Amino acid sequence: MRRRSLIAALAASALLAGCGATPSAEGGFVGGDGSLTLVAPADRVPAPRITGTLLDGTPFDSATIDDLVIVYNVWGSWCAPCRKEAPALEAAARATAGVAQFVGINTRDLDPAPAQAFVRAFDITFPSVFDPDGRELLAFGKHLPASAIPSTVVVDRDGRIAARVLGETTEATLTGLVADVAAGR
Repeated sequence: MRRRSLIAALAASALLAGCGATPSAEGGFVGGDGSLTLVAPADRVPAPRITGTLLDGTPFDSATIDDLVIVYNVWGSWCAPCRKEAPALEAAARATAGVAQFVGINTRDLDPAPAQAFVRAFDITFPSVFDPDGRELLAFGKHLPASAIPSTVVVDRDGRIAARVLGETTEATLTGLVADVAAGR
C-alpha cells in the first residue's frame, strides 16, 4: 500500500510539473503566469510575418494589415485558461476596433473542428490562423515561448513587438496596452 501511494505521488508530481509558470525544456504545455513584458520603442524588434489559413478557410497574411496595432493571441480549444480569457479578448477586440486588429493563432488543434466550435461558443469575431504544428507560433522565436499557452503579443503600427503577456490576460490589460502602443509608448 505504501509503495502504491509513493508511485501515485510521483506520478502526480510529474503531471503537475508540466503545468508550471515557466517554459518546459521538454516542450510540453506550460501555463503562463500572466507576466507582462513591455518593450520600449527604441528596443523593439520586427515581428514575424504571419501567414496561413484562417479557421474559415480563407488565406491570411499579416502584411496586409496597415496602420493598426496587431494583437496576436495564441490559444487552443483544449486550453482551460484560453476558455477563461476568451470573453475578455473579444471584449477588448470590440473596444479597440479601428485602432487594433486582433488575430488568433490556434495551435495544437490537429483538426479545425474543435477550434471552430470554440470560436462559435465564445462568439469570437476576430480571425484565427489555424496553426496545428505551431509554425506561426515558432516564428516569434525567443520573443514568445512556444510552450506558454495562452500568450498574447502586441505589435506596434511599425510592425515591431511592443508587449507580450504570458498566460491569461484581461480586457483592461489589453485595451490599456493597445492604447499605449497606439500612442507611441
